[in-house]
Amino acid sequence: MADVIEVQDLRKSFPGVEAVRGLDLRVAAGELFGLLGPNGAGKTTTLRMLTTLLPIDAGTAVVAGADVARDPRTVRRRIGYVGQIGGADLPATGRENLLLQGRLYGASRSDARRRADELIEALALGAFVDRRVGTYSGGQRRRLEIALGLAHRPRVLFLDEPTTGLDPQNRANLWDQLRALRSDGTTIVLTTHYLEEADALADRLAIVDAGRVVAEGAPRALKAQLAGDTVTLRPRGDVPAVRTLLDAQPFVRNVVLDGDALRLAVPDGPDALPELLDVLGGAGVELAALTLVEPSLDEVFLRVTGRALRDVA
Repeated sequence: MADVIEVQDLRKSFPGVEAVRGLDLRVAAGELFGLLGPNGAGKTTTLRMLTTLLPIDAGTAVVAGADVARDPRTVRRRIGYVGQIGGADLPATGRENLLLQGRLYGASRSDARRRADELIEALALGAFVDRRVGTYSGGQRRRLEIALGLAHRPRVLFLDEPTTGLDPQNRANLWDQLRALRSDGTTIVLTTHYLEEADALADRLAIVDAGRVVAEGAPRALKAQLAGDTVTLRPRGDVPAVRTLLDAQPFVRNVVLDGDALRLAVPDGPDALPELLDVLGGAGVELAALTLVEPSLDEVFLRVTGRALRDVA
């Protein structure tokens, strides 16, 4: 897929602080791409530069085929942006907000009405769209704001901390809406400091720390770069003999005896488990228990920065 975002050596400073320090990014069409990092890492500053809300100090950024610094008006026409605060008109209804947004982007009355109906259905707004926005719950308002960002059919939708402040149910609901948008072909770039959100949603992500990208890739690939997945098994019978058997397998690493259990690393747990069970079954080994644990994105952050993301967030 072609890249819709190309960023090279992006930089931004404020008095006394260099917020973004030589950041590089590439995002493909149709991806849901996450910027993960603690508060103050430079995620929001990066998003504001890519959406033309902040001038770029140095470096280049091309978004949806237009240079952000040289052609900001074209960038604005081709993107949608939902900030942390949101921009819905609280005294108006959700439908009125959607119609106004469409008209502001040049749609005719009939086209704005048609697009509003599409978004009401796509983001499940029908139960509350004709109420004043000031009466909405946090999750309802965020869904409306995302619909507003999509009113003009942008090629890229930018979301800055879209689930901050939402309860778990509303967060899970919004995740489902974002997955549906991605399935329909919308390119989405979101910032988050929630590990589980980046892990659950992003096709690829960049971990940002102190204004730089310190790791980038698919969540599973980033976690696999550590030492693979960890399998813990409790065999019935001769545990040292089972350990010797496992040590001889080329896809098994670091077999450790832990009481009556064995812990070992495999490069890809779901792929390795059937092979592991075949080896054990062929040797007549019976298991009392077996668990598979993937490394976490926090462990990735710890490896590349020397500290846990949860601590600095």
